[in-house]
Amino acid sequence: MIYLENVGMKFNLGVEKDNSIKQTFVNLFKGKKNTKDYFWALKEVSFHINKGEVIGLIGSNGAGKSTLLKVVSGVMKPTEGKVTVNGVISPMIELGAGFDQNLTARENIYLNGAILGYSKKFLDEKFNDIVEFSELKDFLDVPVKNFSSGMTAKLAFSIATIVNPEILIVDEILSVGDIKFQEKSKNKMMEMIKGGTTVLYVSHSLESIKELCTKVIWLDHGKIVKMGSTQEICDEYYKSQIN
Repeated sequence: MIYLENVGMKFNLGVEKDNSIKQTFVNLFKGKKNTKDYFWALKEVSFHINKGEVIGLIGSNGAGKSTLLKVVSGVMKPTEGKVTVNGVISPMIELGAGFDQNLTARENIYLNGAILGYSKKFLDEKFNDIVEFSELKDFLDVPVKNFSSGMTAKLAFSIATIVNPEILIVDEILSVGDIKFQEKSKNKMMEMIKGGTTVLYVSHSLESIKELCTKVIWLDHGKIVKMGSTQEICDEYYKSQIN
């Protein structure tokens, strides 16, 4: 269902800064000859995910996990390699990124829903379900710019999960909101998984990974260290972090 072949993602670093007079002066003292203007966030990444599998991505900060999710979801085009995805994706990577901060929660339900490909008729039918799940009934006519980050995430999660997608791309969303909402989010995820949704899930919580995932991919500095059974890979990763 998801196939990656030798995928690499290269980012340029501070190209614009090198054109400034200030930066040129600083470079005279720093010696810029050995400084790279780029780095590889992903390098030689290859794997495939079958329909209905729940794959966890683990690794330290900067390992390339979020970049990989964006490449798979089509937000970023890889510098090299090939990505093939057979199915409709629902990406939950940066919850609330598609919101207009000056619009109300009510207005953003329709705006964000349209961005996700939902019709107005569908959103009309599902509006009350979205509001009920988000627990934001009393704040529907409040501009999102006045929301806390938790409230924004609640609203975004409720819109994104109103249907069961074929492929769900998830980045640390089960930590949003209060404890009650976290439990609701986890239950919603479990419901999708039981319904056959294919999931690619990033989390720093190994307990969450163990609970939800059938397999795990361990990333480090943009490369795959190991992939395989959840318990085995999580145990090896944990040992590597405490030693």
